[in-house]
Amino acid sequence: MTFSPAPDLVDPAAARQAISQLAANLGQVILGRDEAIEKLLVALVAGGNVLLEDVPGIGKTTLAKALATSLQAQFNRIQFTPDMLPADILGGSIYNPKTGEFSFRPGPIFCQVLLADEINRASPRTQSALLEAMTEGQATVEGVRHVLPHPFLVIATQNPIEFHGTYPLPEAQLDRFMVRLEIGYPAEEKELAMLYAQQHRHPLDAIRPVLDSAGWAATQATVRALGVEPSVGRYVIAIVRATRQDSRLLLGASPRAANMLFHAAQGLAFLRNRGFVLPDDVREMAPLVLAHRVVIDTKAQYSGLEKSQLVREILDTVPVPV
Repeated sequence: MTFSPAPDLVDPAAARQAISQLAANLGQVILGRDEAIEKLLVALVAGGNVLLEDVPGIGKTTLAKALATSLQAQFNRIQFTPDMLPADILGGSIYNPKTGEFSFRPGPIFCQVLLADEINRASPRTQSALLEAMTEGQATVEGVRHVLPHPFLVIATQNPIEFHGTYPLPEAQLDRFMVRLEIGYPAEEKELAMLYAQQHRHPLDAIRPVLDSAGWAATQATVRALGVEPSVGRYVIAIVRATRQDSRLLLGASPRAANMLFHAAQGLAFLRNRGFVLPDDVREMAPLVLAHRVVIDTKAQYSGLEKSQLVREILDTVPVPV
């Protein structure tokens, strides 16, 4: 999603080098989770938002902070609670008794990397305050349009285990996230290494910037310029349309999902050092892009079928272009 005039393109080799350094930074704070880091960076370079759904204590907040530090980006964290109001996110007008005038005080959403922590603890009314920002890069407050900094990234977290006092994210909200990721528990040796890595100081203290806002925006523009053959574009559409025809789904993927899958495949191709997108890029990203967007029917749900597995089964029914 582009919220301002497209920046100049950058040398792909230099951009990949910066992203490689960024991945190394994140790997210092989240040990042994290279795949999750790669897919987070796919969303970063493709211009999408990220939903991290995993248990507490595995490093979701640390990952977001390390990313913001590496990008020299303004970072804000919002801890969502049931009593939070939209104004707590967007901001509002403050009366100045000296001048007798109102002035707008921006809320925490006015940043470049926003961590929406435990987003499902806020009411649907409050959750909806993010919708405009996530799709249009702006916030309308009291009838006035305010443009957010560019680039802009939302990383939202939610705990898939604890449901007491939470509000499930509606489909309209889920559709704004390019990918849904899980970090997972580290392997035993990585968890041991983590103990000693944090013995004297937190690895976040050693993170150094590797990219600035202009470089981040230029990298996104470079990714959007990657070549995509018409056959690959038709493959994306065929996959999305197949989700709408599967009898096990009450709701298939939206046209926005097709757009997100298209750009996510470009992002993966970029990270894999290619100037073009392969059908395999689409297949690899499809479960991460589509699974959280579809609504499974009751029978399939109680049979234990996972959404990601269902998407993989649908992928097997769609002919792959050659």
